[in-house]
Amino acid sequence: MMSLDELRDRATLYALIAAGSVIGGCARYLVNVAQLAWLGPEFPWATLFVNVTGSFVIGFYAAIAGPDGRLFASSRQRQFVMTGICGGYTTFSGFSLETFQLLRSGHALAALINLGVSPVSWLVAVWLGHFAATRLNRLKGT
Repeated sequence: MMSLDELRDRATLYALIAAGSVIGGCARYLVNVAQLAWLGPEFPWATLFVNVTGSFVIGFYAAIAGPDGRLFASSRQRQFVMTGICGGYTTFSGFSLETFQLLRSGHALAALINLGVSPVSWLVAVWLGHFAATRLNRLKGT
């Protein structure tokens, strides 16, 4: 049986993850609104953008706030950013649905482009984020 302190710690962690998810989800929505206003609905640019930038952020933060990083972050802070904000911000389920809808509406080429470009760009973004933070970690000074 969990002690009251353990229960309180878990509740705090869940609240932090939920708060991060709200921040990430709202940011994702705003990117989508901007994309529709500026570029229209022909291609899911917003989903591509949030997954690339979210992948960069999680790669960067994992390295900069990791055990060898320049920035000390507690486990709770890491969960808030990586699970909460990044998890709420990125849209892999949205990506799947949009790709399916492109196929279903007869836009097979756009679906294939989305399917090919998105995962590769997400992986490149994670690598770039990790690389940037690793280089920053090696700099002298604070």
